Amino acid sequence: MSVENHVVRWGTNPGDPIEVALAAIETAIGELLAMDPTYWRTGRKKDLLARLEKLQAQQAALKLRVLASAGDIAEETGAKDASGWMRTELLVDKKVGRAEVKLANAVSRYEQVAAGLAAGEVSQDKAWVITKALDAIQTDPAATAEDLALAEKLLVDYATRLTANELRIIGRRILAEIDPVRFEEAEAKALLKEEERAQRRTFFHSQTNGDGTVDIQARVPYAVGVRLRTFLDSLAQPRKWSAEDKGKKIPYDRLLGQAFVRVIETYDVDQLPRHGGHGTTVFITMTVDQLRTDLGTASLGFDGDTITAAEARRMACNADLIPTVLGTDSELLDFGRSTRLAHPIQHRALRLRDKGCQAEDCDAPAAWTEAHHLKPWAEGGSTNLNDMVLLCPADHRRIHSPDYTYERLPDGRIRLARRI
Repeated sequence: MSVENHVVRWGTNPGDPIEVALAAIETAIGELLAMDPTYWRTGRKKDLLARLEKLQAQQAALKLRVLASAGDIAEETGAKDASGWMRTELLVDKKVGRAEVKLANAVSRYEQVAAGLAAGEVSQDKAWVITKALDAIQTDPAATAEDLALAEKLLVDYATRLTANELRIIGRRILAEIDPVRFEEAEAKALLKEEERAQRRTFFHSQTNGDGTVDIQARVPYAVGVRLRTFLDSLAQPRKWSAEDKGKKIPYDRLLGQAFVRVIETYDVDQLPRHGGHGTTVFITMTVDQLRTDLGTASLGFDGDTITAAEARRMACNADLIPTVLGTDSELLDFGRSTRLAHPIQHRALRLRDKGCQAEDCDAPAAWTEAHHLKPWAEGGSTNLNDMVLLCPADHRRIHSPDYTYERLPDGRIRLARRI
């Protein structure tokens, strides 16, 4: 037997502890993957997910520890760092690979972060957050080595109780938590930078879906977002209670969406910027025949986007819209009639009189209602209290819909019924 057969090659010999450990891990994962979790007990699923979360952090700790000492891989391949080899051999995007190498080097500088990862108590994304916060502290001339050590200890402890995003917020102001007096100015500067950054990142995007809806995506400063959510919660709650009392289960996100619509539809247009001496308005253009026809259409704005005549009639009840009605030859028959639009004082009077939505079996409070003309504007309806009632947005939409009929009951309430 040759001597060569007795040579132990690192990483290939069955007795290599690394090879043995990796083989055991691969076998165990393979066995778990062969099982169907559909039939597992709920408690077993929860336990597995919790343990996998911990194992994932420990796996990250091991990978980062290897990457931190992977200079020889870069030297062998001629790359700047191990990310070049990861791109070629592991098909990892170079940006991702470099980020992992950067994190590995950062974690190697902070013992408590590394220990938290190894113990499975700090996930990789939380390690990112902590190391960035600690690196920022190192550049602060007012911070000492003791401040840095205490900040690391606090952030690692917070990581066991907070999400990564919550931890990021704490990390930006951790010095103020360590010593509020000494770092008060730093806290103020951090808040100012955060607010300036929020302003730069603010955006609004809308996309028409072609099915009568528009998707809206926006990013606003935190304070604005909190205020908006507070508004929507306050608007949604009365409808939520009302719906649940009637046994209707309405998803809360839908109630919030309806509340957002309510905010837009009831906004005080007098507060909008002036253009050419007039408040910003939305124009509805349609012919008299279209206005009187249940299935007619109207143009919203000046771009020709169409809406139903029923929707135009409902919107025309609000004071921030100007109906432009055309004759058969497109001559201008009516351009608004500002006296037709309910005055805020009339709204208050209607609220005192009606107390809430006048639709039968609806208990929406007066604060969430709109003024509706019982005698349609197209038929010469006038703006007076006897010709108007309060309706919630849902019932207001229904009363203008061609799918519904309505009658006024002796007590003044409105009974709505779907057409047969």
